[in-house]
Amino acid sequence: MSSLTTVAHLAATTSEPGLYNAVSGGVAQFGWLMIALPLLGAAVLLLGGRATNSWGPLLATALSWASFVVGALVIVQLTGYAPGDRQLQLTMWEWISAGDLTVNAGLLMDPLSLAFVMLITFVGSLIHVYSLGYMQHDPDKRRFFAYLNLFVAAMLILVLADSYLMLFVGWEGVGLASYLLIGFWNSNPAYAAAANKAFIVNRVGDFGLIIAMGLMLANFGALDFATVHGNASSATPMVLTAIGLALLLGACGKSAQFPLQSWLGDAMAGPTPVSALIHAATMVTAGVYLIARSQAIYDLTPDARLVVAIVGAITLLYGAIVGCAKDDIKKALAASTMSQIGYMMLAVGLGPIGYMYAIFHLITHGFFKANMFLGAGSVMHAMNDRVDMRRFGGLSREVKITWITFAAGWLAIIGFPFTAGWFSKDHIIESAFSAPGWQGWVFGGVALLGAGITAFYMSRLFFMTFHGKARWHDDAHPHESPLVMTIPMMVLALGSLVLGAVLYPTGILQGWLEPVFGEHHGESLVPLWGIQVAVFVLMALGVFLAWRMYWQQDVPEVAPQGNALTRAARRDLYQDDVNDALFVSPMGALASTAVDSDRRVVEAGVTGGAVGGVGALAAVLRRAQNGFVRSYALTMLLGVVAILGVVWVMQ
Repeated sequence: MSSLTTVAHLAATTSEPGLYNAVSGGVAQFGWLMIALPLLGAAVLLLGGRATNSWGPLLATALSWASFVVGALVIVQLTGYAPGDRQLQLTMWEWISAGDLTVNAGLLMDPLSLAFVMLITFVGSLIHVYSLGYMQHDPDKRRFFAYLNLFVAAMLILVLADSYLMLFVGWEGVGLASYLLIGFWNSNPAYAAAANKAFIVNRVGDFGLIIAMGLMLANFGALDFATVHGNASSATPMVLTAIGLALLLGACGKSAQFPLQSWLGDAMAGPTPVSALIHAATMVTAGVYLIARSQAIYDLTPDARLVVAIVGAITLLYGAIVGCAKDDIKKALAASTMSQIGYMMLAVGLGPIGYMYAIFHLITHGFFKANMFLGAGSVMHAMNDRVDMRRFGGLSREVKITWITFAAGWLAIIGFPFTAGWFSKDHIIESAFSAPGWQGWVFGGVALLGAGITAFYMSRLFFMTFHGKARWHDDAHPHESPLVMTIPMMVLALGSLVLGAVLYPTGILQGWLEPVFGEHHGESLVPLWGIQVAVFVLMALGVFLAWRMYWQQDVPEVAPQGNALTRAARRDLYQDDVNDALFVSPMGALASTAVDSDRRVVEAGVTGGAVGGVGALAAVLRRAQNGFVRSYALTMLLGVVAILGVVWVMQ
């Protein structure tokens, strides 16, 4: 790596858009270590075999923290530059050279990518620590930690890439690692099927990203961000809209947005730390990053950007409705993730007034959602791996640390005043009301309604699990998790409460991201105090309804049938049924038809004809092998005559 070369670009402060400063020294020249360290851990654990069982998980955890330290040092270096110069490009080697096309393997270290690096490595490393306790007795824990390191490395490639092609490498790496982690306990057929489902659905999204790159090559002759974004204004509106919609398809797959969200609930098949890693700081945020990184394209195509906002609005309501009916604690949290990512997609779809708030909510969500997923794992640890909240209740008296830390995440996600979620989600709602014309009323109303539903179903989850009458049986003996699991939960709980106040009122977030997104303000259709009052009232109403239904009243251990909407929500609003009807069944029928055609045409025609011909020839030859000496003598005589005849003719 000492032979790394850098390609100088014009400073980002020049008049030409999309160009970056080359790395000229400092810690940033070793930025590749952020990826190499966890990748090294994955290689050592996978290739080292059982010899690494005892110390391998500790090595993987240490290397993840080391990646965080390198990222933090790069940020320190960037803070010493003028805001407009905080965009450093490190070109590591020439990757592809074909005709006029040259693609380098390079990294882009700017405020946006490094914000993701901090979230991925810090929350991801805490999940590594938690996993030391959670996976302590698993015989394959070495392999599990190798996959965790591989996941972190792939996600870092994705967010640090300086081109769409390099981003795609990380994109596919994340898909592979998530497949391995979701199906980690693949001896269970249902878990293996869940991993396959996640992998296949994400391939649909990947097709969109491939199409987008093809359009970029055809129109710009390049795939690096600098060239594509710098020349985006030269493309026709139709091309830009097509690129924007194709990128959105890719984002929908990774971020589980409508209509490619069906895999997210099934992804709970993996160990609980996997759920925290996928649903909090990494995979599901990749789509939001892709849209935010491509802002130069979306700012020029309002139609594609509007579709992004519509998809986000649909998904935030979809996830909230589904979350109201789930009794599996992890699947309820998964529906919550779907909904919260919907808020982020809505924000980036609003354009300049929403980019910063989308990233703000993404960061705070990474803390409080990871906190709650790890808390769910702690509850499962206490309850013999049960996930049915109808068999919980009263756990606040048994697992006090888990209860307190989970409460911090609950307060943050419902938007309780002055928690991290209150700062970030309320700004998205305010931005939605700032959208022009009818969009402001529709998107603002949807975001407001989603906040009320979120307060209800997350309070339902919290009260069913920790309060009310205890509904477990004699075979359950609730107990608190060890410190190696509860300490990461405490750290994340603290972030859930104070991170918003640290980042936003102080101006730290705005000052850091403005070089990427600029400074934009929208005029809200509703006074800000009115929005804040409405959000608080809906939050209080949602909490009150959940308190009455799931704390004050007895919760039946078997879910009642419920109304039509409840039954639909339990089945994810029939998303799997729709997919089966539109895609799985027709494709299955097509495959069966192809197999039947193959059997009829190939076997009956080609194979059957060949077999028949060989059989006929064999029947003729069998007559010559009749066992009579006189027949063999006659055959030999005829052969000699034939040979002599040929010799005579040739003379």
